[in-house]
Amino acid sequence: MNPAAARATLLELCPNTVTWGDPQLGRTTPRQPTLPSGVETLDELTGGFPRGAITEIAGPESSGRAVLANLLLASATGQGEICALIDTHGGFDPAAADAAGVRLPQLVWVRCGGDAGKAFRAADALLHAGGFGAVVLDLCRMTRRDWQRVPLSYWYRFRRAVENTPTILAVLASARQGHACASLQLELRRSAAAWPGAPGFELFRGIEIAVATRKPIRNAEGKLNAGAVG
Repeated sequence: MNPAAARATLLELCPNTVTWGDPQLGRTTPRQPTLPSGVETLDELTGGFPRGAITEIAGPESSGRAVLANLLLASATGQGEICALIDTHGGFDPAAADAAGVRLPQLVWVRCGGDAGKAFRAADALLHAGGFGAVVLDLCRMTRRDWQRVPLSYWYRFRRAVENTPTILAVLASARQGHACASLQLELRRSAAAWPGAPGFELFRGIEIAVATRKPIRNAEGKLNAGAVG
């Protein structure tokens, strides 16, 4: 039996914990629990949002970052979990979140008035308080100067805070920033826009989002559709 077949057999027999390497060392690798997004294409690509870990969702403006954040929040609040969204620059749209299935009474909305320092301190406080199914840290409009002021130690502190907990920390940004601390890194881009209707009477109906994984598997790609609100 080749190594790949042996690994598949072991995972089937012992789905929760498999020992790799020398059994005498007692090192085990538990399968990391995840939260499905509810979108089959995305879940097949990522396996779901990993719990007890950091997920980075990066892409330019109008690339679908808020769509994925709302999928995460809708899935978590739909299971009765309390979630939090840290809105650094006022980008959160409650109507869009509600339309996506987010249960707003179970969402703590923290507005930071454009102060990135307050956003990081708020995230630190929420993560160490515990009890949240998901915490979304929206840093999409941070400037390069703001990023240069963020200590690298913040990411390690955040990773340590969520380890061995069911909390998912999702960071939204224009580019990947968390370096080695993120367990899942996604890059988004808008691949198409739907404008049906006769010439001169077109109506925007949604976008097609191209999603590419950068970690743990590089360059796996998928697409999903997001409809317009209203």
